[in-house]
Amino acid sequence: MNKENLIPSVNFHLWEPCNMRCKFCFATFQDVKRTILPKGHLSKEDAIKIVNKIADFGFKKITFVGGEPTLCPWLYDLVLLAKKKGLLTNIVTNGYVFARNKALLEKFRNIADWITVSMDSFVEQTNFVSGRATNKNTLSFSDYYLLAKNVRNLDIGFKINTVVHKYNFNEKMSDKIKLLQPERWKIFQVLPITGENDKNIDNFLISKVEFKHFIKINPDNAIIENNEAMTNSYVMLDPAGRFFNNINGNYFYSHSILFKDIDSCYNQMEYNYNKFINRKGDYYIKTEKLQKLKTIV
Repeated sequence: MNKENLIPSVNFHLWEPCNMRCKFCFATFQDVKRTILPKGHLSKEDAIKIVNKIADFGFKKITFVGGEPTLCPWLYDLVLLAKKKGLLTNIVTNGYVFARNKALLEKFRNIADWITVSMDSFVEQTNFVSGRATNKNTLSFSDYYLLAKNVRNLDIGFKINTVVHKYNFNEKMSDKIKLLQPERWKIFQVLPITGENDKNIDNFLISKVEFKHFIKINPDNAIIENNEAMTNSYVMLDPAGRFFNNINGNYFYSHSILFKDIDSCYNQMEYNYNKFINRKGDYYIKTEKLQKLKTIV
């Protein structure tokens, strides 16, 4: 393949288990659990192989996603390996573990370039209704504020992801988001995926008008990604090490890169480099930690 058109950022959904039950989640991977990966994740040894292959193939950034990646006992080892291999590193988390385990968070100083926290609402009841909660608890704004402060104190880039759905599209979040001081706030429209969130998604879907309403009442320099912008512009690996893509509302999977060469697996997808660029997947930011401009992709 022409490496000049390689989308340089990959999301590795290494860990299917999660401590929350977001009813709109597009990454439940229950089909993977039922068919090829009963535990919902690879062994540590195989996960290490995946990270090595990603780095050696020429990707520039790896984002560790779930499920909930902070539940993975060897997440630190994988992030450390990725950093040693020269990759930019990001962890996308619901924040619950890091908010309650500062010592674990501090382990990622100097090896995590970014920590991205999913925040869909600052209203407790909204989070319970949507499933952005454990069986008994959710995170308050005070929890998010302290977590954001702790991440910044470690000189790690801080990002926020927000999924807009039927229960939060009227919520004005931008004032509190500003208090959290993220380097980047990304706003997504809730995405229906067959086999992932069929059971509850009809209760969360919003129209384009409702999505635009949320954007209008939350004036900020956020990155806006509707469903069209997201489709085909993210390179994703499932917990079994297979590339996958959203084709007409269904996930299409490649062979696992554990057993096939990564080039042929990548070429099974229909990723669109131009859409990646158009959604500003490639941008620059200065970090004091590295003392130079880095390409964040």
